[in-house]
Amino acid sequence: MTDLVLGTRGSKLALAQSEACAGILREAGMSVEVRVIKTTSDHRPDEPLSVIDERDVFTRQLDEALVSGEIDFAVHSLKDIPTEVPDGMKIAAVPPRHDPSDALVSDEGYTVQTLPDGAMVATSSLRRRAQLLHHRSDLRVVDIRGNVGTRIRKVREGEADALVLAKAGLDRLDLDASHTIIPHDVLLPAVGQGALGITMMESHPRSEELRNLLNDRDAESSVLAERSMMRALEGGCRVPVGASSAIESGVVKLKGLVASPDGALVYRSEGEGKNPEEVGKRVADDLIGQGASIVLAEIQEART
Repeated sequence: MTDLVLGTRGSKLALAQSEACAGILREAGMSVEVRVIKTTSDHRPDEPLSVIDERDVFTRQLDEALVSGEIDFAVHSLKDIPTEVPDGMKIAAVPPRHDPSDALVSDEGYTVQTLPDGAMVATSSLRRRAQLLHHRSDLRVVDIRGNVGTRIRKVREGEADALVLAKAGLDRLDLDASHTIIPHDVLLPAVGQGALGITMMESHPRSEELRNLLNDRDAESSVLAERSMMRALEGGCRVPVGASSAIESGVVKLKGLVASPDGALVYRSEGEGKNPEEVGKRVADDLIGQGASIVLAEIQEART
């Protein structure tokens, strides 16, 4: 009899992340079945994420499986989890976080600065597009979809000169792809990037048990600050918002960014404190005070 059923998307990265969590639970003596569930993003593989523009594009069907009791918990890339989870559900644990940085993948080992004039860079992220264009307005930034391996193959076949991916994805898949790390002053990561989120129903009798085995307090504090900032900005994962955070002696240090899609306008702010959610709210308020809300409102208006 299976102790727990873990729900996940079916990509190699999602499965690698899920198996890592399942392995910890199995070592603690639990039996865990990994069950693949297709999400909206899997059913619409060729559409740019900015066109789909649904905050739960990676999570909706997994949420439904939690509510129905088909699965006991789900493992997500935390950056894909909307800042407002469905009623009765919670992020039960945040495992230790990997490097949240973005990586520039190319056989030539380009950095953002050494890319040739007019180079074509592939990414499906508005956040990445905006910040790249802010630093290099000559770049041609093109949409790309597919799992990590597919995107790397497309670039090697000549669809672009370089590709931007999360460094954590390369690490978790142990891919030997030539890349350089993009500094945070050039490309601030997505909210929650490099972290995993374990979602469960609040009423699940074993949520505390899983939390004790999987949760990392520093990782949790970091993403709480970042998600609090995102929530106050009323932005989803399809808007150009970046964040990075660190925990030093119990103090959360957060950097936040909002950019216009063309990279012409970039707003930055920093904050620190012991309460992650308060820090995130303060940084968001400062960004809004600088004018970031105008950029976000224009993006939303353009989509309606």
